[in-house]
Amino acid sequence: MVDFRVVVSDSKSTQAYQVAVTGAAVNKLIGKNIGDVVSGDVAGLAGYTLKITGGTDKDGFAMRGDLPGPARRKILVAGGIGYKPRSDGVKKRKSMRGREISSDIAQINTVVEEYGPKPLSEIFPKKEKTGEEAKAEEGKKGKSRPKK
Repeated sequence: MVDFRVVVSDSKSTQAYQVAVTGAAVNKLIGKNIGDVVSGDVAGLAGYTLKITGGTDKDGFAMRGDLPGPARRKILVAGGIGYKPRSDGVKKRKSMRGREISSDIAQINTVVEEYGPKPLSEIFPKKEKTGEEAKAEEGKKGKSRPKK
């Protein structure tokens, strides 16, 4: 069975939360398109309403809202989702995924349309870092590459 990662973005607090969706809830998402509104129960958020804004497939190719169907296709793009040209007028042929959610999708991006009774900060409490994680993070901050 397929599993999805659903990223829930909260525009009020500018935070994003990641939820793993498995089991019967996956079937409620398959066949939906970018722009569709789904119940938050799919991601375990009772009372919330979520709008699908995009996603990526298992290989990292972005979903594009103006490309119909679930298939991956190579299209000529001049900008937008999945490609940012370095200068004006540059076009490139890129592989993109269609707007329909299928079993090949790995991550689904959503934004909160209607809020439920409980705030998201209470549903997803902030994880405290252990001593080892804090030391590892400090070690990464101090390292820098020599300039060439």
